[in-house]
Amino acid sequence: MASRSRAAAAGAAAALVWGLVEPLDERIFRSDYRDVAVLGKLLTRGRGWRAAGLAAHTANGALFGLAFDAARRRTRIEPRRLALGLALAENVALYPLALLVDARHPRRGEPHLPPMWTKRVFVQETFRHAVFGLVLGRLAA
Repeated sequence: MASRSRAAAAGAAAALVWGLVEPLDERIFRSDYRDVAVLGKLLTRGRGWRAAGLAAHTANGALFGLAFDAARRRTRIEPRRLALGLALAENVALYPLALLVDARHPRRGEPHLPPMWTKRVFVQETFRHAVFGLVLGRLAA
């Protein structure tokens, strides 16, 4: 049970780091896109979207940490490599959902919600997933 709790906490912490990196990588990638905004602005209409988005993103990170722990138990891949690989695989697998967000998100076009289906946002997302995987692997190892 301790390894599961540790993996969930590591995933939650990695998601919080991701949330802290978003304002910084906006400058690097010259893209206003934020995952925390996608979640938060879907959950609430008010000014509390940042808190709601960060809470949802942290919960998703904890769930990812649990999935990582389950995969780690079934493979001999070094945990840090596994965490990075799984995070990058998730990015590739889930990125097509950007089309759905672009078409259906009720607050698309607002600050931090530009069109997602672009090469720039894909690279930005790849960077964020790499940061997440590296932090998860480090904390869960």
